[in-house]
Amino acid sequence: MLVELLVTDLGVIDRLALLPGEAMTALTGETGAGKTLIVEAIDLLMGGKADGSMVRAGADEAVVEGRFVVGTGRECEEVILRRVVPREGRSRAYVDGGLASAANLSEVGRRLVDLHGQHDHQSLLSPSSQRRALDRYAGIDLEPLRALRSELHDVDERLAALGGDERERAREVDLLRFQANELAAARLDDPLEDERLEVEEDRLGDALAHREAALVATGALTSDGGAGELLALAIAALDERAPFAEPVGRLRALAAELTDVGSEVRAMGEAIEDDEERLAEVRARRKLLHDLGRKYGDTVDEMLKYQAEVDVRLAELSTRDELAAALDVEREALVVRIRAAEAEIGAARREAAPRLAAETQVHLRQLAMPKARLEVWVGEVDPGDEVVFALAANPGSPPLPLAKVASGGELARTMLALRLVLTEAPDTLIFDEVDAGVGGEAATAVGKALAALGARHQVLVVTHLAQVAAFAQIQIQVAKHQARSKTSTSATVLDGDERVVEVARMLSGSPDSDAARTHAAELLGDATAPPRRRSRRAKAAS
Repeated sequence: MLVELLVTDLGVIDRLALLPGEAMTALTGETGAGKTLIVEAIDLLMGGKADGSMVRAGADEAVVEGRFVVGTGRECEEVILRRVVPREGRSRAYVDGGLASAANLSEVGRRLVDLHGQHDHQSLLSPSSQRRALDRYAGIDLEPLRALRSELHDVDERLAALGGDERERAREVDLLRFQANELAAARLDDPLEDERLEVEEDRLGDALAHREAALVATGALTSDGGAGELLALAIAALDERAPFAEPVGRLRALAAELTDVGSEVRAMGEAIEDDEERLAEVRARRKLLHDLGRKYGDTVDEMLKYQAEVDVRLAELSTRDELAAALDVEREALVVRIRAAEAEIGAARREAAPRLAAETQVHLRQLAMPKARLEVWVGEVDPGDEVVFALAANPGSPPLPLAKVASGGELARTMLALRLVLTEAPDTLIFDEVDAGVGGEAATAVGKALAALGARHQVLVVTHLAQVAAFAQIQIQVAKHQARSKTSTSATVLDGDERVVEVARMLSGSPDSDAARTHAAELLGDATAPPRRRSRRAKAAS
């Protein structure tokens, strides 16, 4: 629902703030006051075409902002749309404060607002929206068909994964068998084998240097004049001297540790032997692991995982014919079920189409289109996805898709009739030119229809007819003012006598006429407007 609209420097509008009601709101005023500009402002928020000529004279850019509330209660959320149109250069769009493209703005806007009149942003003009509208009207559930199509897609993917070309499959089997044999011959079983072999290669490859290093270290630790003897001298110098009792204890522990380390280094050095044969084996094994790693994984663990995948794939291919046959049977059964579901949906659409058209035509006759004929076309190929709403506005003229209807007034009234029949639509519906060429009882019928729609949706209507405006919950007068060579537009919610005066002006052009005011008061009193759910006031700053 549109909660607030701010328009700055658009056409004759200097600065205008509009707060429409929840049900039906009528925008009235003299021709040229700026009523249609308000609709154009909303069209800009829907991603409509922007042009620098729309900017108010003397201003650098026009700005339109709309605050919408979606949902109710705790699940209510706010959406803010903004469009900036510079005098020169490209327009900018924002959704909830973030930059967006006009396409993004249109995508969000279409879920919030439907503009009915001479505008491109009418959801019911698109074939996909018309199909969805027919399905909702007929109560058609598409989920079973979607589920069946999803199952068929999965089966087709599984068949494709098995390989359909026999030669290609044979080549894949040969390659996989070679890889499986190569990996099996390597006898991979230890994920840490390469790290372990690296340590062993280092030990074997530098055995002589290792032994010499051990000899030097042992001598330094245990020979005459070595660390052990020097440590003994230090202990003897400090022993039995009370101040040094604690250091002496530590030195004795150090001497014992030194002896142990020296013995261990000597034993390790003596255990290292030259083994050229084992070294060659280790190096050969590491080269094999390296060569395999270039093809099957950086580590032995990755190679083992790849080996398992090869085994699984080979098993699949070895039983491919059996699996393919089973999948073919499953696929054929799914195709039969899909065709049956499509036929059922197609039949339901074709049965509902004339009912929807007939119900809509009843409303069209009441909306000053007594000779209009609405047809709902459904494609012959099941499930009948090609759905088109077509209108023949005058006798003898062929029905045309709604998108090709030239008259904005006829299109707006057709949309109004459709909205009265269809239950689902965006929260906010805006009607422009809906009263074009309408008068008398038909105008009253249009007003009643808009008020009825206002019981389910927020409805904004631009009207010149008092009979239509009288049914609105809120009436907003759009007026143009001139002061000091400056023109500005205001929008004011009319209450009580103000509304009587405005309706009198709409009836006779003479708002001061007592007769016109009496007629206006009677018209307002007789109008069956929906109950007031909320009262707001629109303000303008000039």
